[in-house]
Amino acid sequence: MSSTWDADGFRTSVQATLDGFLDTQAELLAPLGSDASRLLAQARASVSGGKRFRAAFCYWGHRALQATPADERALLRACSSLELLHASALVHDDYMDASDTRRGRPSSHRVLESQHREAGWRGSPEQYGAAGAILLGDILQAWADEMLRGSGFPVDLTLAALGLFDITRSEVIAGQFLDVSVQARGQASVETAMTVLRYKSAKYSIERPLHIGAALAGASATQLEALSAFGLPLGEAFQLRDDLLGVYGDPTTTGKPAGDDLVEGKRTVLVALALDGAPAEDAKLLDSSLGRPLSEPEVDRLRAIISHSGAQARVEAMITELCDQAVSALESAAIDGTAREVLRGLASAATQRAL
Repeated sequence: MSSTWDADGFRTSVQATLDGFLDTQAELLAPLGSDASRLLAQARASVSGGKRFRAAFCYWGHRALQATPADERALLRACSSLELLHASALVHDDYMDASDTRRGRPSSHRVLESQHREAGWRGSPEQYGAAGAILLGDILQAWADEMLRGSGFPVDLTLAALGLFDITRSEVIAGQFLDVSVQARGQASVETAMTVLRYKSAKYSIERPLHIGAALAGASATQLEALSAFGLPLGEAFQLRDDLLGVYGDPTTTGKPAGDDLVEGKRTVLVALALDGAPAEDAKLLDSSLGRPLSEPEVDRLRAIISHSGAQARVEAMITELCDQAVSALESAAIDGTAREVLRGLASAATQRAL
């Protein structure tokens, strides 16, 4: 990505920071016994691995304005807090979408459901898994706030970052509810799908992490706006790539079943464009197939409809256009040169990926 940054080393440091934080939580919750241990085990699984884009954009949002961090360990804790928030969102998202897997492993609600069933406990295993996933997502979000608040920065900078963190959580939760509502209605225009994309994922994946890192460096409103000019279009391109992978991604790479977004009935920009561009009979088949179990041949048929409609090519073009817009804004931003170079590499990594 860049000769000036060890991306693998950064991911290792973030994982170590998260592990250390959860070790502390384990000590605090030890009096609750094995049930707390079960919850913590799922918390550890939910923050294990991943691309760490949110932590990385937070880190380089900070270094964009402060080339040499005053406290590297404090900055790592702040960046890692965003990975706890991300884990919270994924746990809740998997339950709401009835997803069986995450990163090639069983989803948290499925693991807890299985534990209930194997133990022969009373009540519904499915309800136990659901309750556990809701509570796991809740505690991960609470811990994200705790980790950022206690990261070690001066109070004024911490409060500025927390204000942006509050906005981030409101946006992603409201965006998620909009997504759920769109699926329930069974229809979404391209414009509505873009709004879901922007608030459910794009802003909290890139723009807001940049803002939080910059706020911890004392960013002005003008500096935050400059980072938005880079981060928002890049975040949209990032999620558009995710939408393509949700339909065309290789399950051995993504850790999700083939055509998972189609099975879950997601009304993405890709799907909205396909419904607009496909012949009437093909559009009707695609629309009626969303949100139901699909065989591999059925997934292949829907993929072909989407491709032949021109939607796949249009989304690829949108990704290129948005990424170019983001990089152009980055080149003109008044930021540290090393940060500019690394952020340019992160932009490529976020939008040209296979998982």
